[in-house]
Amino acid sequence: MAMLSYERKYRVRGGTLLGGDLFDFWVGPFYVGFFGVTTIFFSALGTALIVYGAALQGTFNIWLINIPPPDLRYGLGFAPLKAGGLWQAITVCAIGAFCSWALRQAEIARKLAMGYHIPVAFSVAILAYITLVVVRPVLMGGWGHGFPYGIWSHLDWVSNVGYQYLHFHYNPAHMLAVTFFFTTTFALSLHASLVLAALNPKKGEPVKTAEHENTFYRDIIGYSIGTLGIHRLGLFLALSAGFWSAVCIVISGPFWTRGWPEWWGWWLRLPIWS
Repeated sequence: MAMLSYERKYRVRGGTLLGGDLFDFWVGPFYVGFFGVTTIFFSALGTALIVYGAALQGTFNIWLINIPPPDLRYGLGFAPLKAGGLWQAITVCAIGAFCSWALRQAEIARKLAMGYHIPVAFSVAILAYITLVVVRPVLMGGWGHGFPYGIWSHLDWVSNVGYQYLHFHYNPAHMLAVTFFFTTTFALSLHASLVLAALNPKKGEPVKTAEHENTFYRDIIGYSIGTLGIHRLGLFLALSAGFWSAVCIVISGPFWTRGWPEWWGWWLRLPIWS
C-alpha cells in the first residue's frame, strides 16, 4: 500500500519527450510512454529474429545458438539474411530497444522532477555495447569484427580476441576497466553489509542509525564517506568500469595492432632504469 500511495505522486501527465499524451499511461505499476512501445517492438522483433536464426541453425539449445556477424568480405555493406544479415537486423533491434529504454527512463525522470543520472548511467552501458558492434567494426572496415550472438560463440570470440593481441590483460584500458569493476563490487558490498548490520541488530538491540554507520567506518579506517557519498562513489566506479571497457576494446585493432606486452616498451626505456 505504501508503494501505491507513492505512485499517486508521480502518476502525473506530461514529461514526455515524444508522443504527447498518446502513450502517457500505465499498465499496472509500469509506465509505458512512446519509448516503452518502441522498446517492446524492438525487443519482440529482435527476439523473434534470434529464434528464427536458431531455427536456421537447427538447434534451440540456448548454449549452442550462434548468430555470427557477416563475413569480412562483405565489409560494411549489407549481407544476405542467412550470411550475416540476420546479425545486422538483430543489432539494429538491440540498439533500438536499449536506446528506447534509456529515453523511457528520461521521461520517468522528468515526471519525478529528478536528475537524469539513471538514463545517463544506462547510456554508458549502451555505449559499451555500441562500441563493440558498431564503432570498432566501422573503424576496422567490416561488420565481421563484431561479436557473435550466442553464449559459447561469444566466449570463443572473447578468447580469440585476447589471443590475437597476445596478453589482452596487458591492455592498460583493460586494466582500468577490471579495476573499476572489482572496486565497484567491493565498495558496494561494504555498503550493503553495513546497512544490513545496522538494520538487523541482535535481538533486544535497537536498529542503528546513519550516525552509527559513520562512526563504525571512522573507527575502522578513520574516514566515512557518508550515506550519500557511497552512492555517488558507487555510480562513479560503475560508470568508469563501463567507460574503460569500451575504451579497451576500441583501441585494440583500430589503434593498436600488435601484442599488448609490446606497448609497455616505453616503461623499460625510461631513463631511471639506466
